[in-house]
Amino acid sequence: MAGRRTETMLARRMVAGGGDPGRRPDELIIEEPLEVRLDGHLVGTTMRTPGHDFELAVGLCFTDGLLGGAPVESCRYCGTGTAVETEFNVVSVDTGGRAPQPTPRLSTASSSCGICGSVQLDELADRLAPIAAHDPWDLDLLFGVVDAVGAAQELFTRTGSVHAAASFRRDGGVELVREDIGRHNAVDKVVGRLLLDGSLPATGRGLFVSGRASFEMVQKGWAAGFELVLAISAPSALAVHTAQRAQMTLCGFLRDDAFNVYTTPDR
Repeated sequence: MAGRRTETMLARRMVAGGGDPGRRPDELIIEEPLEVRLDGHLVGTTMRTPGHDFELAVGLCFTDGLLGGAPVESCRYCGTGTAVETEFNVVSVDTGGRAPQPTPRLSTASSSCGICGSVQLDELADRLAPIAAHDPWDLDLLFGVVDAVGAAQELFTRTGSVHAAASFRRDGGVELVREDIGRHNAVDKVVGRLLLDGSLPATGRGLFVSGRASFEMVQKGWAAGFELVLAISAPSALAVHTAQRAQMTLCGFLRDDAFNVYTTPDR
């Protein structure tokens, strides 16, 4: 299995007024590199929180368009040595050689950025079909989604330093929550799980993301076929343009009892 997800360290807590309550243990999230390989070829390395690594690797390959429609036959640790030798930080995705050979990323993807800027909107539109027409969503149900995801964020409750992504249904029911120090990793873990379960495209589902709605969050949601993306914070302008091209509903800037709908309000 993958390594630890948290580590306890001592910290000195400072308080207003000059008080010094002394040192105390603080639980911190682990951040380690994960090297992803596809049919023996290097895809790249991303900084992630250990856990659900197979989902992350599969989701990354899928949302980046690297599978080329090929089914995933297996997923395993190692590829450059034994799992123990690589400290469970290398995952190999195997399609039996059916996927196109990937072009490796030139640098390690940080926990905050992923592949920002490396894929252009026109290229996405050439690769991905618009989201199919569907019945409108009941937007009032989305407030319940936020509460349900928050209640399931175990790592955030313990550390306060991870993002969450979740898949939810039209009735507001949350079916899958994943956490990671990287926002893009959390989404890839959700998408990877759905792919491995044979549940893509994500018709009739919405994608929740903590934090802002960047271009990459919308791109990954589009690749997976989500009808709606709900973000706690505001989107970028490029994220809105991407959602428009995808004909996907994009909601964000959730505050108390209100949020903004940026695209396809008729859906």
